[in-house]
Amino acid sequence: MKNVYFDNNATTCVAPEVVEAMLPFLTDYWGNPSSMHHFGGQVGRHVEEARAKVAALINADPSEIVFTSCGTESDNMALVGAAEAAGKGTRIVTTRVEHPAVLSPCRHLKELGYDIVELGVDASGQLDLSALRKAVAAGPCIVSIMWANNETGVIFPIEEIAQIVKGAGGVLHTDAVQAAGKLPIDVATTPIDMLSMSGHKLHAPKGVGILYVRKGTKLKTFMLGGHQESGRRAGTENVPYIVGLGKACELAASSIDEERTRVAALRDRLESGLLASCTDTIVNGAGAPRLPNTTNISFQFIEGEAILYHLSDAGVAASSGSACTSGSLEPSHVIRAMGVPFTSAHGSIRFSLSRYSTEEEVDYVIEHMPPIVAKLRELSPFA
Repeated sequence: MKNVYFDNNATTCVAPEVVEAMLPFLTDYWGNPSSMHHFGGQVGRHVEEARAKVAALINADPSEIVFTSCGTESDNMALVGAAEAAGKGTRIVTTRVEHPAVLSPCRHLKELGYDIVELGVDASGQLDLSALRKAVAAGPCIVSIMWANNETGVIFPIEEIAQIVKGAGGVLHTDAVQAAGKLPIDVATTPIDMLSMSGHKLHAPKGVGILYVRKGTKLKTFMLGGHQESGRRAGTENVPYIVGLGKACELAASSIDEERTRVAALRDRLESGLLASCTDTIVNGAGAPRLPNTTNISFQFIEGEAILYHLSDAGVAASSGSACTSGSLEPSHVIRAMGVPFTSAHGSIRFSLSRYSTEEEVDYVIEHMPPIVAKLRELSPFA
């Protein structure tokens, strides 16, 4: 049985080059980077080198990079920190298809008295920019809109969104966890105030992320304690993982063209093969720009969980939505927001590839999927 991993939007393997870069900081260079002696100083220099590599991926100044533990912490730091700095008279605008790491803190802030607006999307998962203009025109606002959706791969026009938000005097945060390393990002030319990234989505280990904070952005300190990260996030730096993230960003910068060409071609091959071999299927977000590695396909009349179990038995890893909500039996909130019919919503499967994916793996999935779908439809009371 072949093992095929097509769940890279949930997490990626750690690149061998990243492991190699991390190892010395697990064995030989164990000093605390905040210490004044040479054991700490030599480690501190490597942290700053990693910061520069991360900054280079998004064309930021290294001083604007704050290391965190993950994308979720970065999102919380951005939203809660900006909201507390601005005060309760500030409106917070987001979308219904955000990751729970954004929706949950927004809804928490609503309980604290903040005015929260959740914008809808159309059937292809795209945002109505006229609704955004109306929302930001109502007064001071903080806007949090993801760069690309983790479930469908639909890309939002962040450059245009940034112009709308800044034109209204608002503050813009974007969750770029899925976009970083797959799409070009340039914060020097796009007026984003804050941007979240997570290491384990681009072949670094779990447990490290960043929040980009543009100079001058008002942000209340989220983690209190020591002076680390220029006083913006207390806690001893996770040096091996920070070094690993720096190396992963360096590798990602050199592979963006491959993502947009070879990986996109593999995604298209998988998508067209499944649509041709399995009847009553739709691609969610097909009418919108999408990440080059992601396809979300609804197989009518069957349960996504059943598909995943059978795929797993065949050695194939995929998902039915965000890994953070995979324990729920309800259809994905993203798919529901797009208005996907009930008979299709429950059978939505996300396949997410990486630069390590191969044509042979794609063909293996295309070969094994039709009999799984046929078998499950025979048992379905809706088919």
